[in-house]
Amino acid sequence: MPRFLLFNAKNQESSCSNIALLIKNGARLETLSKRQYKMLLVVSEVYRQQQWMFENNKQRIEERIVSLSQPYIRPIVRGKAGKNTECGAKISASCFEGYVFLDRISWNNFNESGDLLLACRSF
Repeated sequence: MPRFLLFNAKNQESSCSNIALLIKNGARLETLSKRQYKMLLVVSEVYRQQQWMFENNKQRIEERIVSLSQPYIRPIVRGKAGKNTECGAKISASCFEGYVFLDRISWNNFNESGDLLLACRSF
């Protein structure tokens, strides 16, 4: 289950002072591994999103990151009992004469009814 991140003023202040302290002591981006650099970019984007939502008094933002380790995952509202949202890839598939065809796969939410006409025309 993804953890939703919330930043408050205290966290922002301490994060900025920690980064400033690291830079003062000679920290450089070149010393980061690829994984660390990618995580830094993801965390920076999460911070930007949280800051925008706070400044605009909003509860949602497009392409919101909900997982640091898998930033491409988006929550999809399902409306099922017990779970309002799920995370993961969504697929649109069709079955024809015993064969299953994958029409679309996406980490973002989409309405599969739009694929029906295209699937019918392709057969």
